[in-house]
Amino acid sequence: MVSGEFGFKKFTENAFYKGVNIRLVEAAQPTAGQHIVDLACGTGLVTTLLAEKLQDAKESLIIAFDHSSSALRQAKEELANAGVTLVEFVQGRMEELSDNLKQSVDTIVFGNGIHYVPDKASLLEQVFVSLKPGGTFVFNTSFYEGWTRPESQAFARRWMARAVRELREQHGLRPIRDKVESRNYLTADQYCELLETQGFSIKEREEISVEVPVSGWVDISEFEDFIAGAMPGVPLATASPILQNTARQTFSDMNLTHVPRNWLQIVATRSA
Repeated sequence: MVSGEFGFKKFTENAFYKGVNIRLVEAAQPTAGQHIVDLACGTGLVTTLLAEKLQDAKESLIIAFDHSSSALRQAKEELANAGVTLVEFVQGRMEELSDNLKQSVDTIVFGNGIHYVPDKASLLEQVFVSLKPGGTFVFNTSFYEGWTRPESQAFARRWMARAVRELREQHGLRPIRDKVESRNYLTADQYCELLETQGFSIKEREEISVEVPVSGWVDISEFEDFIAGAMPGVPLATASPILQNTARQTFSDMNLTHVPRNWLQIVATRSA
């Protein structure tokens, strides 16, 4: 689900999240005449940022690629309202990326989604064959082994303990013992090793510390995938308001204004 109830759109409107993805687009270094894929584009935040960089480049093309027809529909509507014309929308599965592209491309950008992919090696193989020799792959993720700092660990422990307690007291429920794919964290080194195994060279690797205000934690608590990871097995409509309320309470109890979270960003190039 990408729009409406339990969608991701509200979270993407946070200024800090836009800032993270501005850095992602800058790292991709889009230039006039390039063909660029925004992989798992969702409702089009990164697509829009790319379009802003290439708005006067008539020979450029941005391919907004996603498996969700509703996400693409919303992205298409918003980009049309913004007067963006250099975008082609393609619906398809990431596992079949190369089959869905008419030709190889210069750059593939994957914003905050690689952690959801179970078979990352197969994805990187698809990315490799979809790129021109020397082409660029850039991605970021906040779900990796290294996202936390001591301050964020203390907040997360207190938040989740409070949320689980309120879930039990108010509804007589407990999360099931489960682990969604985004919780199967890789380290930065493991991501680099995967890329190099698939024939990529690491051009840049950066871990970016982002100060996330309470609105970020509240808004992510409305997103289906986060809710399922934080409280697996609990109905979304039950878990979401508890996560939101306890995030606010924990900020207040700990006298916080922001909680830091790290984003991993990697730029890799395909061998010639």
